[in-house]
Amino acid sequence: MKKYFLIAGLFILTTSLFATNPPNVIVVLADDLGLGDVSHYRRMHSDNIILETPNIDKLANAGVVFTNAHAPAALCAPSRYGIMTGNSCYRSPKPWGVWGAYEQSPIKENQLTLGKLMKQAGYHTAFLGKWHLGGDYHRKDDANTIYRGPRYKPQLDVDITKIVGGGPVQNGFDYSLTFPAGIQDVPYAVYENGDWMPLADDSKITYISKDNMSKIDVKLDKSEGLGDSNWDPHNMGPLLAHKAVDYINEHANKKVPFFMYYCSQAVHLPHTPSKELNGIKIAGTTPSKHMDMIKELDVQMGMFVEALKAKGIYENTIFIFTSDNGGLLGDKKTLASGHSPSDIYRGGKNTPFEGGHRVPFIASWPKKIKANQISSEPILGLDIMATLAAITEQKIAEDQALDSYNLLPILENKKQADSHAFLMLQGGTGRELVLIEDDWKLIIQIDKKDKTDQKRTAIALYNLNDNPTENEAQNLIKSEAHQQRINTMFDKYNTIRKNGDSTGKTLSIN
Repeated sequence: MKKYFLIAGLFILTTSLFATNPPNVIVVLADDLGLGDVSHYRRMHSDNIILETPNIDKLANAGVVFTNAHAPAALCAPSRYGIMTGNSCYRSPKPWGVWGAYEQSPIKENQLTLGKLMKQAGYHTAFLGKWHLGGDYHRKDDANTIYRGPRYKPQLDVDITKIVGGGPVQNGFDYSLTFPAGIQDVPYAVYENGDWMPLADDSKITYISKDNMSKIDVKLDKSEGLGDSNWDPHNMGPLLAHKAVDYINEHANKKVPFFMYYCSQAVHLPHTPSKELNGIKIAGTTPSKHMDMIKELDVQMGMFVEALKAKGIYENTIFIFTSDNGGLLGDKKTLASGHSPSDIYRGGKNTPFEGGHRVPFIASWPKKIKANQISSEPILGLDIMATLAAITEQKIAEDQALDSYNLLPILENKKQADSHAFLMLQGGTGRELVLIEDDWKLIIQIDKKDKTDQKRTAIALYNLNDNPTENEAQNLIKSEAHQQRINTMFDKYNTIRKNGDSTGKTLSIN
């Protein structure tokens, strides 16, 4: 049965600017990149710049920089579901994330994805990089059975030679180069269009152990398990970036525009920077391996812009750059250098504080968007879906992308352009929820013993205008003067969750 995601009649291209000269689109999702990891953002609060990110900064100067952008969650797996579907994380069957590559995908067959959206607009679509949305693989001993095994011990009964379901191919992407769990977890292999892509002529499927990885200066971040015998995460960044450049070169200046969703391996653990990339030395050139990875990510962005300009399509390419969650705070050498991954904000990845979910968000389109713009409008990574729908003149069905908001009026600097009236997002493994409205931030704690996520308690209230760093001394949760505000916000969050109300503006095109 054919699935309809968009309202009929809008598939046909009209005589509009989009129809006559549609832009190419690149969306980049960095991994664990904080606001302070980008020098353009860091300069807004400090002159102490330890690491420059010149290529990302050039993108920032070429378009709109959002200073109040947030990831759907303070952790990558739930965020990736939100960004891919335009839905808040809690709408997922696994709202706190699908962490294992062999788990069932949270994306339903009839659900709109970025790939499906752009494919329906007539684009050639590509996904490159970290998927982290589960997937289907056959059992080794039964090619008719999908493998579902225990995540926290080595899984050896799975045939990892092919992704047979729940991957990019099944979610609207014409081309894919997939790292099922990035460089951090099993399977330690790369897939091209769903099929295992051997990393060398002598590659075979083998057991990737901590001991074997330590011989190439790699400390596994997660489980031992199956992978390519030539797996070396130091080489994955260059492989991924060069494949992306190849894709740009192949699809530039064709009748069909392209959409590339690029999910970088940087800057997630294990911190394994390449020796060099695009002729630029990477490893050992900054105070830490973590910062080397930030530099590698920046060089990747430079490679893409270079390729776009070489093909003469840079001016008419939309480039969106953001991160799946806030920055990493655990690297001692990084912190000792004076580099601040979360900039001025409290916390980092896996926390409900601003440093955990406030992220870089940059959008450029030289042909249409004015350069050197700064927007303080509150936005979410979820908003990419509705924004691309607006750009491609599609109207999303009412039951899809329920929490995505069209940012095109902001990008075009239109008068009275607005954004979310409030934001709903998630913290991390501590199971916190967040509601932000008019610079007031309420943090809600879910009872960790409650698998339904229904038992909730408000635990913090901050005024982000007066207290952007969320100083705990100014936590107003016990203030008598603010009890009505706390109750109102708490009830609002609970009511929206109970009713499943849409919080986006998906149906607006102009």
